[in-house]
Amino acid sequence: MSSPTVLESALAGCTIIVAADRRSLDLATALERRGAQVQRAPALSIVANADDAELMRRTEELIASPPDIVVVTTGVGFRGWMDAAHEHGLDEGIADALRGAHFVARGPKAHGAIQQAGFTADWVAESETSTEVGEYLLASGIAGKRIVVQHHGAGSDGLDELLAGAGADVLSVTVYRWGPPSDPEVVRRSALHAGSGEADAVLFTSAPGAASWLAVAEQAEALDDIRRRAVTGRLLLAAVGPITAGPLLAADLPTTIADRGRLGSLARCVIAHFGGGRAPSLLTDAGIVEVRSGGVLIDSRFVPLSRTSAGLIEALFVAGGRVLSRAEIGRLLPGGERNGHAVEVAVARLREALCGVDLVQTVVKRGYRLAVTEY
Repeated sequence: MSSPTVLESALAGCTIIVAADRRSLDLATALERRGAQVQRAPALSIVANADDAELMRRTEELIASPPDIVVVTTGVGFRGWMDAAHEHGLDEGIADALRGAHFVARGPKAHGAIQQAGFTADWVAESETSTEVGEYLLASGIAGKRIVVQHHGAGSDGLDELLAGAGADVLSVTVYRWGPPSDPEVVRRSALHAGSGEADAVLFTSAPGAASWLAVAEQAEALDDIRRRAVTGRLLLAAVGPITAGPLLAADLPTTIADRGRLGSLARCVIAHFGGGRAPSLLTDAGIVEVRSGGVLIDSRFVPLSRTSAGLIEALFVAGGRVLSRAEIGRLLPGGERNGHAVEVAVARLREALCGVDLVQTVVKRGYRLAVTEY
């Protein structure tokens, strides 16, 4: 039997799914330091283009005909491009070709990569969106200008077409490509865990990755359960920025967007949610209660629970003090629909794990309820 302990880590008892490949280890490490269990389930892989013949062909093309404007959309992409050019002995050529160009950055990370490569960013989009970049360039007058646009793994997001339509000569460079997930079964299981209550949050760092993860969830028939848990607040869906959040919002899923479009900001967003009073809670006769996939918080004291007990307390929590019948609870338990005794055993084990805290009440001839304080 586990005893309640004072919560020392903001994410204790939380299981968090990181549905990303790029820099997922950094994000996972930041969350694990605060007590979370992290499942890495990248829905897409990143295929580097260091040996991509098309990338080198386009690099040689712009060396032969230098651009007037260089648009950098991602820091990692621009650095990868410069590294690939170096590996193929084109670093001096590309440096000369870009030296006189007007650099446009789609945000601070792209700005930093430009500076790191020895160039100067002439303009940086505050919103970190391609829309703002397009508006700036159209207002600058680009007819007849040669523009190279470095894209992220999803390729053009309409920017190339916009610039070409305004009379620019556009050369598109995609430095890395999205590939299939390295382990599709891990992604499928992550979606099932998010829908079943075995996870507290799913984090996304790219729009293509979010769209791919949602497609897997739909194929696994878990999307409706994910939506239900997200609506009740028991599942946090968090995106690194508004573009990444797009597929989630299009699927009508409540989504939290990190303030500054950084992985550090995304981590702080999750920590603030679970450790800063933003997660759903209920005032009960036993104290303020918050449910997590690994257990329950009662007045900031964490009680670890088995998967069955955690699922049961979540159902009672979401009911908000409403009585759940034995039949309703039975549907949550393996074999519970066929064996009424399984419900009694599950409730007894939950009460035992709570170490005498009177949190689950029996309502005679009706079922069970969380001891929510009545006003």
